[in-house]
Amino acid sequence: MPNNQKKIVPIDYTHREFESIRADLLQIAERFYPESFQDFSEASFGSLMIDAVAYVGDQLSFYLDYNVNESFLDTAYQFNNVVRHGRILGYKYTGRPSTFGTVALFAMVPASAVALGPDRNYLPLLRRGTRFTSQNGQSFVLTENIDFAASKNPIVIARTDQATGAPTSFAIKAYGSVVSGFYGSENVAIGVYEKFKRVQLTTPNISEIISIHDSEGNEYYEVDYLAQDMVYKEVGNSNFKNDNVPSILKPYLVSRKFVVVHERNNTFIQFGSGESGQSDVVADPQQVAMDVFGKDYVTDTTFDPTQLSKNQSFGIVPSNTTLTITYRVTNPTNANVATGQLNVVADPRVEFTNRRLLTPTKINNVINSIEVSNESPIAGDVRTPNTNELKQRIYDTFPTQNRAVTQADYENVAYRMPGKFGSIKRCSVQRDASSAKRNLNMYVISEDQSNKLIQTNSTIKNNLKTWLNQYRMINDTIDILDPYIINLGVQFVVKPTSGANKYTIVQRCVASLKEKYDSCYYIGEPFYISDVYSELKKVDGVLDVIKVKLINKTGPDYSSVSIDINQNLSPDGSYLVVPKNAVVEIKFPLTDIEGKVR
Repeated sequence: MPNNQKKIVPIDYTHREFESIRADLLQIAERFYPESFQDFSEASFGSLMIDAVAYVGDQLSFYLDYNVNESFLDTAYQFNNVVRHGRILGYKYTGRPSTFGTVALFAMVPASAVALGPDRNYLPLLRRGTRFTSQNGQSFVLTENIDFAASKNPIVIARTDQATGAPTSFAIKAYGSVVSGFYGSENVAIGVYEKFKRVQLTTPNISEIISIHDSEGNEYYEVDYLAQDMVYKEVGNSNFKNDNVPSILKPYLVSRKFVVVHERNNTFIQFGSGESGQSDVVADPQQVAMDVFGKDYVTDTTFDPTQLSKNQSFGIVPSNTTLTITYRVTNPTNANVATGQLNVVADPRVEFTNRRLLTPTKINNVINSIEVSNESPIAGDVRTPNTNELKQRIYDTFPTQNRAVTQADYENVAYRMPGKFGSIKRCSVQRDASSAKRNLNMYVISEDQSNKLIQTNSTIKNNLKTWLNQYRMINDTIDILDPYIINLGVQFVVKPTSGANKYTIVQRCVASLKEKYDSCYYIGEPFYISDVYSELKKVDGVLDVIKVKLINKTGPDYSSVSIDINQNLSPDGSYLVVPKNAVVEIKFPLTDIEGKVR
């Protein structure tokens, strides 16, 4: 019996673009409907229908591919989608990058009428937020308070009386840190209560939110995530003159909070879901621990520990008020400036002690005398990262999880403490070998006004203790200790080239070693004698290095710590083994480095 059924040809479902789909439809129409449709020219109705179906298939395939690709970080292409994936993995995109730099500040202060030097009542305090501009119109903002009364600031005579020669005013120089951009603000009207209220700011290129206040005077605090209840506030240090620490770090529980969400061109303020009037910071455990009713026995009852801080509301949402949002906008174009180009004080914010008792004319003269200049270029990469760069940053951020687990984590957290809470020059974390538990020893060292190593004072240590508590593992105990300072001297003997000036060669060698060892060593870092040989051989006029010897410097101007150099040399004598709780320093390079020519 003959088979009259048509032979079924399988359809290739992998064809997804317009041309291949259209070719498949033509093949199906010609094979299965040869008598119904015979005209498939470009002007025919059949061709119109096939083209329409192929177009729909092409569009569906495109959006299917797009949605699948954008659902995964590896294949996502759209910038904002990559940012969202990064947010899930703990990466916080901070918006357009900023450039940072250091500037020299000058002020002219009248001479004191009763003592030598400037009148200390007229020494100004230049507040954080002071705005400077460059010759090409770029704006920069001072990031710290600059106290011209600080003892480390150099003072020189600026003007003298032509008749008597007595000084009439003094010039004072100080240094401060600046960041690119300028301050701005927006007033946003907020209506009725809305859970997880999100506010979009209209200004582009916003780098950071400075403050948010509502019309009732309530302040809202920026947090890393809405479940976070604690922030660290800056409190002025009354002992600043003695320990040189401007501020003290204090923990502070907050219920009004927000997070900042940056996209490529937009900035959003995200609030939580709590209503005004709630106290969602600390709760009574008896009210939230157990809900057991109508039973004369007790089963194994558990509860969510986050209920103790009631952070399920994620902070109070503003309602029926007006928010005043202050922010810093980075420069929309290149924010790099050459040396000496940042030289205009556009908006000085100046304070004086007991200002009401001072002469207004002298105050205005001091304010008008303030000058600024950058002694080195302020440069940095201010381009917005592309998607590939952003993905790499997300990959690098995810493993850290913003907590301290390893030795490098603890050292990184210590270095990240803002400088206004105390400067830490070097930090090293070591396992306490004498402890049977997981005790850690954190050795920290600071610098004095002359960039010499000194022990870290108690104010900085207390700030560091508070700072570490938010990152450390709960069962880790940390002792903040002072490392030993080992002062070294270097003696060398070199052989000059024929006809070279011996005195000039020694000066060159000392200058070369001074430049190399001008930076501070790390705690526990060995001192390589072989580096001294290598550096001296590079000096012009040195034919060979005959001898290098290390000397342990002790005495009134040095540390009291002594070390046996010969007993602590490596087996081959190429480096000095330094204990893990010590740091080496060449304190006075011009006198501690001595050389001879043979």
